[in-house]
Amino acid sequence: MKKFSSIVTSVLSICFLLICNHGIAQHEAFEFEFGTSTTLEKTLSETSEDQETINWINVNTVKKGWKVNDDGVLVNQGHPIGVVRSEKQYENFILHVEWKHIEAGGNSGVFAWSGANPEEGNVLPDGVEIQMLELDWVNINAKDGVQQPIAYVHGEVWGVGGVVTDPDNPRGERSKSIENRAKGKGEWNTYDVVAVDGVIKLSVNGKFVNGISKSTQKKGYLCLESEGAEIHFRNFKLIELPPGVTSEEQTAVKLE
Repeated sequence: MKKFSSIVTSVLSICFLLICNHGIAQHEAFEFEFGTSTTLEKTLSETSEDQETINWINVNTVKKGWKVNDDGVLVNQGHPIGVVRSEKQYENFILHVEWKHIEAGGNSGVFAWSGANPEEGNVLPDGVEIQMLELDWVNINAKDGVQQPIAYVHGEVWGVGGVVTDPDNPRGERSKSIENRAKGKGEWNTYDVVAVDGVIKLSVNGKFVNGISKSTQKKGYLCLESEGAEIHFRNFKLIELPPGVTSEEQTAVKLE
């Protein structure tokens, strides 16, 4: 009986720590700078060197999970699952980002046009997810010995959290790349994203191979995802394009 009581106490202690850590992740306030942004006008003018640093704000992760190294590489440890968000909202833009997974089967991504405010019971927000999966994910997550569809790991794009999109290359609600171009762990991948008026086109390692259109939300925050495995980001560069005709219903709620 004494041994059983000890086991129960240990289990309750672990549960308490998990609850506390979750609470800390939800409320830990921190920010960091990573990447640059500019406007199309500045890019085409003599003031092209005038770039702003992008400020990122925690949503539901922990400070120790993110670190910008001296070489400018942002390292995310992958725990807990959640996101950080850009301080500003963006509507129309061109985004260049390079990323690499360190672990086999690693999972991450960038959310565009996000409200950056996960609903109760969820750890990830709404928006358009531009997925970054390590190639071995399809094997590690095989079901009954059957490999998951290879499309998962080559840059799928789709609306999440109530945001609806039309896939260019449908795989259910998701849009899959028409060519498999992603590289495995330890290798840098390059994503170039063009987002204009509810349309997103994705280039994977030098070729446009995927996209969505008719997004029901087309202005919001950018989010970087922490989802269980270490990932590195570098050369995060954003060019803001001129705004379009976007209604209040198509714009994410602005956060304080």
